[in-house]
Amino acid sequence: MKYRQFGRIDFQVSALGFGCMRLPTLGEHSRIDEPEAIRMIRRAIDEGLNYLDSAYVYHEGNSEVVLGKALLDGYRRRVKVATKLPVPRVKSRADFDRILDEQLARLQTDQIDFYLLHGINKSGWEYARDLGVMEWMEDARRDGKIGHIGFSFHDGFGAFKDIVDGYDGWEFCQLQYNYLDVEHQAGTKGVQYAVARGLAVVVMEPLLGGRLASPPAPVQSIWDSAPQLRRSAEWALQWIWDQREVSVVLSGMSTMEQLVENLASADRSEANSLSVKESQLIATARELCNQLYPVPCTQCRYCMPCPQGVDIPASMLTFNRGAALNSMPMSRIQYSYASREGRASSCIQCRECEEKCPQTIPIGDWMPYIDEVLAKGVDHDPARAPAAHR
Repeated sequence: MKYRQFGRIDFQVSALGFGCMRLPTLGEHSRIDEPEAIRMIRRAIDEGLNYLDSAYVYHEGNSEVVLGKALLDGYRRRVKVATKLPVPRVKSRADFDRILDEQLARLQTDQIDFYLLHGINKSGWEYARDLGVMEWMEDARRDGKIGHIGFSFHDGFGAFKDIVDGYDGWEFCQLQYNYLDVEHQAGTKGVQYAVARGLAVVVMEPLLGGRLASPPAPVQSIWDSAPQLRRSAEWALQWIWDQREVSVVLSGMSTMEQLVENLASADRSEANSLSVKESQLIATARELCNQLYPVPCTQCRYCMPCPQGVDIPASMLTFNRGAALNSMPMSRIQYSYASREGRASSCIQCRECEEKCPQTIPIGDWMPYIDEVLAKGVDHDPARAPAAHR
């Protein structure tokens, strides 16, 4: 296993971390296959993996329970455990202690090494901050219940920068990042800004919920043409490990086969190791994915700012990925993370943006359609969708 420095903390973290959101199940998402999950987690630790990430809500609360069981028999002292405070479930300051104590019990531990605010955006951060969450986390750290303070994030770079700058005690952050997300959510600028502020960067969704492991046929043909053949998943993982700024890449592995393959990929990881030609292949794959999008948005952001606060490019990108990669359920989840005021539903069809769009996209027609598909669950129907251009 390869190891990397974890920000300014005295800790060498394994290049691969175990994300416990997609453990093997017995049909229903809440019914974890405990024997197999424990076998996988312990196999990972035996191979040198030392960072495990869970959350209060994963597998409807059962992820932390199974992780706690997996770390019995001496495994707990060999790893660092991360889990998260579910901000939307906090209604008062009393909920902070109640939830943390429940998590400690589930995990069968006296301390959570890395504790995060879960999936915050601009409004979630402001809500938690105003409830006094940072003072409470500092108290919990002094009491020895948590070790280090961080946050996981789903929003744009501006919100990310405000959160990083809004508290001096952040030690690490967890970001959605992959070769398609260089300008989406916090993006590459967010990774670089976090490192400049001394934060360790934990990457989640390196495969976009598995979508980059099974890409569309035209993208797969790019990987098949490479001089050095790799799995689609490994191309995505190595692109992240190539960046020295990243401390650890989380993978939500559901099978032993996935674990074994990703452990082998981690053994081959190295910063600044991709050749110029390999980097060009990945850039080509990114460009091709963008060409498969139903809405011809290039993310130029000339349409911004919207008078109603709609993040037009982000709404289009989330929809496009669901359509192009046949993964609309995941796009719906990602859309739900966006700030409410930034969603397509806030569009009043004033069409100011259309005058600025170099692609002549009828944005005012697309916004209600995108919201129908992503927020209301209506199936995407190309025959019913708006025209690509005005």
